[in-house]
Amino acid sequence: MRAIVHDVYGTPDVLRLDEIDQPVPGRGEVLLRVRAAGVDQGVWHLMAGMPYAIRAAGFGLRAPKQRVRGLDVAGRVEAVGPDVTRFRPGDEVYGTCTGSFAQYACAKEEELAPRPARLTPEQAAVVTISGCTALQALRAGRLKPGGRVLVIGASGGVGTYAVQLAKALGAAHVTGVCSASKADLVRSLGADEVVDYAREDPTDGVHRYDLVLDIAGNRPLHRLRRALTPRGTLVMVGGETDGRWLGGYHRQLWALLLSPFVRQQLRGLASTPNPEDLRALGELIESGSLTPALDRAYPLAEVPDAVRRLRSGHARGKIAISL
Repeated sequence: MRAIVHDVYGTPDVLRLDEIDQPVPGRGEVLLRVRAAGVDQGVWHLMAGMPYAIRAAGFGLRAPKQRVRGLDVAGRVEAVGPDVTRFRPGDEVYGTCTGSFAQYACAKEEELAPRPARLTPEQAAVVTISGCTALQALRAGRLKPGGRVLVIGASGGVGTYAVQLAKALGAAHVTGVCSASKADLVRSLGADEVVDYAREDPTDGVHRYDLVLDIAGNRPLHRLRRALTPRGTLVMVGGETDGRWLGGYHRQLWALLLSPFVRQQLRGLASTPNPEDLRALGELIESGSLTPALDRAYPLAEVPDAVRRLRSGHARGKIAISL
């Protein structure tokens, strides 16, 4: 079968289309004929092996242990392994698996759900990781109905879900921060106000919010705190700096140390998709309260180009790989 593989860490140029053996489902697994896969920042970090903490976390010190990248997936069940009870061949599903940048992939039964009827495979393939991250960030921020929310990075993968989910969960006012070229997208998702970060500093302290979500940002902690109410909550989702060892995660460590000594709640988020959150997202999608913002879909052979667009910052929402 065809798959995108890589044997060394590096830029998107290390990815190549190759022929590999088709996987066989084990106990509690299903074999998927992949229809589409999602591209997210986590895929890039694992491909590049950056920051170095990723390698130390068990993904391979000198070379990647997993040759085929990709986590988000939408596909058709082709076969089931022993003890699988929820799915049968022919079912259309979505969720996560290891190695979705391939024609076939094996996924654990509990990491999948039936694909919502109103979504295309490409839309479904970009839901799980970013959608679960946004949902968990809002929960970590203890969002309450009537609250004011600031989403920094509102036009990105997680941000486009965070804006919609904040409104669906009862936020009275959601402000999205993005570039001017993406303001129309963020407004269409339900943001009450959009701030162009090139013209206005959303953390200047003029406006205060009950909850600030800083998604893959690099603003210093003291500036983010200026945007909070006296007892507001800051949740930092990832971080994108040029630090080779921790990337932007040093801010989360500092927030963890500082939070017990201030009235504001300062939190970092290490999200993990789970069946309960995937089910909650599915219900919101079926009700029409949540729709994936899909920038574009690339064919399997053009995964390197998809990763380059992701890293360029030009994507409006999510990027998919279509098979």
